[in-house]
Amino acid sequence: MNKAFIKENDGEETLDDTPQLPQGVKNYITPGGYQRLKDEFDQLWKVERPELVRIVSWAASNGDRSENGDYIYGKRRLREIDRRLRFLSKRMDAAEIIDPLQRGECDQVFFGATVTVRDAQGNEQTYSIVGMDEIEPAQGRISWISPLARALLKAREGDEVSLHTPGGLETLEVMEIRYELL
Repeated sequence: MNKAFIKENDGEETLDDTPQLPQGVKNYITPGGYQRLKDEFDQLWKVERPELVRIVSWAASNGDRSENGDYIYGKRRLREIDRRLRFLSKRMDAAEIIDPLQRGECDQVFFGATVTVRDAQGNEQTYSIVGMDEIEPAQGRISWISPLARALLKAREGDEVSLHTPGGLETLEVMEIRYELL
């Protein structure tokens, strides 16, 4: 079969696992999140890619490329790196950096806020509202377009917000709002 009809990434894990931005939504990001994207881009572009190019060229010079694992897997990894570099470049170009520390004294929840909430059972959770490219649920970093963040936006300390969950309507009380470096 002609190679033009074969999907090359079948079974491969791609590096573009960040969800796509909804149409018309700005790519807000904190300065720390932007720096992490830039650091990843620099690591791939300046360290990993040149080393991989060196290995692939060495493997290509060994002769038969059809059974040369270093060449085949090196080229595959090179395609993955190039795809991730394109993705990161587009995301950084579209990024609108919002520094939560520049907000000053604010008693409402906006982008960049770190919010502590208490549910009906008395359990407290702390969430930081960040951009799509910096979400880390295990660290409590949630996207500003997530249902929880949308429910919290513009709330003040002491307010109760309603969150629609698969288990039904949940009421959360805003305990603390702070703006810090993320």
